[in-house]
Amino acid sequence: QVQLVESGGGLVQAGGSLRLSCVASGRAFGSYALAWFRQAPGKEREFVAAIDWTGGTTDYADSVKGRFTISRENAKNTVYLQMNSLNPEETAVYYCSADFAHRRVLTGVADFWGQGTQVTVSS
Repeated sequence: QVQLVESGGGLVQAGGSLRLSCVASGRAFGSYALAWFRQAPGKEREFVAAIDWTGGTTDYADSVKGRFTISRENAKNTVYLQMNSLNPEETAVYYCSADFAHRRVLTGVADFWGQGTQVTVSS
């Protein structure tokens, strides 16, 4: 069992940056693929970024490529999402997820999810 706790959300002006963190409890963090998703009000949850268990493979939604960076620090059981050049359309609750299977985190059916952290981008 893995528990995930996100932090780092908040209010930022358009063009600004935030770094989200997600800390995992439990063992075997280093074996999990991890991902970030987001859900805006009235919209479906959408994929943002993912990283495999080695940290050597990352995937991004086209809309965030070049602006967002996912990384992991296994010694701290933490995955990060550095977000730059944010725009108001990216206001959403951001969730991290974890699963042994990389494909499952990519497709949004991971076994473990956090409660989310709110990101609000003002214009």
